[in-house]
Amino acid sequence: MDGVPRTEAVVDLAAIRENVARMKAGTSAELMAVVKADGYGHGLVPSALAALEGGATWLGTAIVDEAVALRAAGVEARLLAWLWTPGEAGTVARALAADVDLSVSSQWQLDAVRAAARDTGRPARVHLKIDTGLSRNGSYVADWPDLVAAAAKAEAAGEVRAVGIWSHFAYADSPGHPTIAKQIEAFGAAVDVALRAGLEPELRHLANSAATLTLPEAHFDLVRPGIAVYGLSPIAGDDFGLVPAMTLRAEAAGVKRVRAGEGVSYGHEYTTARETTLVLVPLGYADGVPRHAGNAGPVWVNGQRFTIAGRVCMDQVIVDVGDLEVAPGDPVVLFGSGRDGTPTAQDWADAAGTINYEIVTRIGPRVTRTYVS
Repeated sequence: MDGVPRTEAVVDLAAIRENVARMKAGTSAELMAVVKADGYGHGLVPSALAALEGGATWLGTAIVDEAVALRAAGVEARLLAWLWTPGEAGTVARALAADVDLSVSSQWQLDAVRAAARDTGRPARVHLKIDTGLSRNGSYVADWPDLVAAAAKAEAAGEVRAVGIWSHFAYADSPGHPTIAKQIEAFGAAVDVALRAGLEPELRHLANSAATLTLPEAHFDLVRPGIAVYGLSPIAGDDFGLVPAMTLRAEAAGVKRVRAGEGVSYGHEYTTARETTLVLVPLGYADGVPRHAGNAGPVWVNGQRFTIAGRVCMDQVIVDVGDLEVAPGDPVVLFGSGRDGTPTAQDWADAAGTINYEIVTRIGPRVTRTYVS
């Protein structure tokens, strides 16, 4: 691409390395960096490689395709993928061929990996998932004894190797919440059931980002930080020394001086209070800027902080900068590390009434990713 990108998400790979290293220094467990959803919008392969350089020994993806893409990129670390459906029988075989571990939380999934193992002649490595209270993915507690018994039989037949038992917290981002202790207890009970069934898993894992940062008693053999890898805290009010890795910025596409009383953007939900300068920024909801952050989203222009004027459009937003000197082509930052005064993804989450995870993962494909370290 010639010149400066119109819009750009600059990803600091050194920040990813440092965030992983910081978390790894705080635990004796192995660390799985979760790189699902294209590395939370930061880029699958570059984020994965940076996390491995920071000390991760595992990588996690939701879907099998992303795990297979990592293998195709030359990643040799151990991989786990956990979200797949009955129609993905071919995908299961591809996962086995690519040496990807699979999560199993039901009998139909166990049957599918057994069939794929027989077809490929390669035993499947599985992580059995127990639902300890999130009521999302995972075997319900009443079904767990039958699942682990079936897994033990499949392991004896040489079709699978149950290398892990795992679960996921519902409230780890609220330290002290009573469900946390209950889930840890339920997880321990599920592991005991599996051991009595004859399984000998090498890895027990429960801790997400929040638990990695605040619950050493839940680290067990492996921790699975996700959002914290990218420098965003899962817990309000504490950044844990993490460094946000993504900066979203653009060039000012237009600058004009207007009179007082001018309606701005669709629906005129903003009106200029005096003669002022409006700056056009070529980022909109098609690029992932939350539409409901109109009149609320913070923007950094030439060293000063402003708020979006009016509605977020599909391709652009407008900023009222008063008498600030701005020229077309000047840099505009929607969010960054915050360490130089720029807004952060958390600031945008607050403005939009959502979480920082959503802000970074929704940044669209027409925003150029630029990697620095």
